[in-house]
Amino acid sequence: MPVATQLEDLYAAIEETAQLARVACSREKVWPVLDAFGDGLADAHVVFSLATGERYAEELAFDFTVPPDAGDPYAVAVSNGLVEKTDHPVGTLFPEIQRRCPVDSFGVDYGIVGGFKKAYVSFPLGEPQRLSTLAGIPSMPRGLAEHADSFAAYGLDGKVSAVAIDYAHRTWNVYFSGLSAQQLEPEAVLSMLRANGLPEPSGRMMDFIRTTFAMYPTFGWDSSKAERLSFSARSTDPAALPARYEPLIGEFAANVPYTYTGERVVVYAGALSAGEECYKIAAYHQKTAQLSDRVRPPTPK
Repeated sequence: MPVATQLEDLYAAIEETAQLARVACSREKVWPVLDAFGDGLADAHVVFSLATGERYAEELAFDFTVPPDAGDPYAVAVSNGLVEKTDHPVGTLFPEIQRRCPVDSFGVDYGIVGGFKKAYVSFPLGEPQRLSTLAGIPSMPRGLAEHADSFAAYGLDGKVSAVAIDYAHRTWNVYFSGLSAQQLEPEAVLSMLRANGLPEPSGRMMDFIRTTFAMYPTFGWDSSKAERLSFSARSTDPAALPARYEPLIGEFAANVPYTYTGERVVVYAGALSAGEECYKIAAYHQKTAQLSDRVRPPTPK
């Protein structure tokens, strides 16, 4: 199928999903990112993400993977006018990670209203990275090094599956996959939250956390304090937690268009911060290979 036809089909799916999410969608806002990354989208995992809460209202994220040979997604975004180049260290972290770590794939988080937001670097499934490797990267903010001991005590060293860089908010995430049932017991979770200065979760959030297997904190550049801590779970059940108590998430999970055969694949996330709890769903629209055990998106902004 010609690339132009594939992109038209993808844009039609974005429009349909935006209507489902009750989010405004314009071709003028979305088509530039399809044009910039179009050559790789036919073989990409494509995910639509929606978050609850007033802070995330009226936005729908369009996330997709990018092959490593396509180059730094942020550099591609700058060269295509999707975002302005910055002199902030956020602009140098991605290539430094790429030079020092093995890379499986890159990714982009693009808001159909807010535009280019994030770039991801995912490590090979069999080669999760160690905290010391990442903490030694020159542009890595100090938050990772300062929390390395508590993360290691929680059993997370050698479990880093991905790093995300949020250029719009100048924050970053480190993704830990393969959490055990013991690490998700309430006392272990509460200990991790206390170590990061975050409040105790509600009962329904704790119930959700016990179904998850990946965790990712959010840090900024100006403080070593974690801004939020998120947990993810993959499911083929649109009615799984937290869809049962968030009607819009349940409706979204059950109706997002998808192109692959078999059951619909979704990833749920719950995030805790000092000010709120929120939930997010990432629904796979397209996947062209066996979905790995790695969870990469979603992250509430």
